[in-house]
Amino acid sequence: MTQDPDHIVIFDTTLRDGEQALHQSLSLRQKLQIAEALEELGVDVIEAGFPISSEGDFQSVKAIAGTLTRSIPCGLARALEKDVEACGEALKLAPRRRIHTFIATSEIHVRDKLRKDYGQIRDMAVAAIKCATKYTDDVEFSCEDAGRTPLDELCRMVEAAIDAGATTINIPDTVGYTLPAEFGGIIRHLKNTVPNIDKAVLSVHCHNDLGMATANSLTAIQNGARQIECCMNGLGERAGNCSLEEVAAAIHLRREYLKGLKTGIHLEKIARTANIVSKITNEPIPAHKAIVGSNAFSHSSGIHQDGVLKNRETYEILTPESVGFSGNVMHMTARSGRHMIKSCLDQMGYPPDSYNLSELYKRFLALADRKGQVYDYDLEALLFSMRQEEDDEAFVLDQFNVVSGSGGVIPVASVRLFAGRRTRTESAYGNGPVDAILNTIVRLTGIKTKLLTYKIEANGEGRDALGRVNVTVEYDNRIFHGMGLSTDILEASALAYINAVNAVVRHLRVQAARKGKTFKLPAIGTLL
Repeated sequence: MTQDPDHIVIFDTTLRDGEQALHQSLSLRQKLQIAEALEELGVDVIEAGFPISSEGDFQSVKAIAGTLTRSIPCGLARALEKDVEACGEALKLAPRRRIHTFIATSEIHVRDKLRKDYGQIRDMAVAAIKCATKYTDDVEFSCEDAGRTPLDELCRMVEAAIDAGATTINIPDTVGYTLPAEFGGIIRHLKNTVPNIDKAVLSVHCHNDLGMATANSLTAIQNGARQIECCMNGLGERAGNCSLEEVAAAIHLRREYLKGLKTGIHLEKIARTANIVSKITNEPIPAHKAIVGSNAFSHSSGIHQDGVLKNRETYEILTPESVGFSGNVMHMTARSGRHMIKSCLDQMGYPPDSYNLSELYKRFLALADRKGQVYDYDLEALLFSMRQEEDDEAFVLDQFNVVSGSGGVIPVASVRLFAGRRTRTESAYGNGPVDAILNTIVRLTGIKTKLLTYKIEANGEGRDALGRVNVTVEYDNRIFHGMGLSTDILEASALAYINAVNAVVRHLRVQAARKGKTFKLPAIGTLL
């Protein structure tokens, strides 16, 4: 990568550091959706996963490497030859690729986790970097827990890594321990002390345990770092990572103060990307979240409202439009034509080749007949729902019926599912309409899970908002998530539970494949 001295490389690790903090792994389709959205956003490097960790991660990195056309795909590897080789194999389809290898360097990690001395870990790092150069000339090396590493040892490690062939040196504040002036001092010391530092790009990866991730990252670039590792919506281990949207907006807004530093992020696509990542990962964005929270551009105080009405700049340092937010101004009803739907999607930043207009319009009309007026967020929810269904799902809801009431009426549900090209129909009772539906789905699919959470929320505003149901279930000591969207909360419940069951089936297929077998769906009445 040719490095403009004023360009800050945005290295996104949502699919690696962010994903490993989720309750369940994402499917290949979901990871590709996120990777494509990040590339559209203008991310320079996308860390697609940790190939050695599982066959699923290997295949995801391989698929993403073969899909990206502008962003550079990256795989993570411990300072072990087998890890590096897995990265090289997973990334080989990409014309440009990066291997990111790491080893811990703080005293507590070296002594208590690795149980080695500094000479030994330097040798491991050098060997891993040299192995990586066999696959690519773009090699990144990280000193894990650099924020708590003695400066002399950190300098020796960085110098050795660059001599071995590392072109990017990452300095992580792995546990979010340092304060901005302290972390900036570490970067400045490396720039002034390591003799070959001009041969590599200095990078930072800051965690948010003390709420300092964005501040530390910005201080680091003021002191010479030229890459920021971050996650969309601040996802990540424990309290999360540095938020991509926060550093991108700050660098854009304070460019003069930061002496001309810039990124390649398309700021106007931030809101859409944040929404896609939130929905796919089932991680809601807090209302007060900077830049992308629902309250980020709202004003409740009368004094603030008065000021904004007179001049928006009195209380808005960024406009909502600059990061991709817009008001719900597209009033769509069943009388709206296809051109209206396409126009709305164009304004939201969805290119025409990213969706099937005919199928979307059919679903829009069905929703408009039930709901009356449809808003842009409804349209986006429908589009998201369609994309989720594009996975190779084992079970698809065809129709259902529920009888329920007061006065001793026992709730009974009848459900028909598609299992491949065939249909399955069953009935069951429960202690309520939702319980009856879920019991019926268990009978139809043969997959018995433990329901851990069931949550209903409105996707939109008002009495006719779409109902969104999220469930988490436990199966085989693993957690799986499902989401359903409908104006009918019973239908949304059925869709959410079927979505979770399909995730379980994907898991069972992978487990069977590892044993050289093929997973077959259980017959009705057979429980797994």
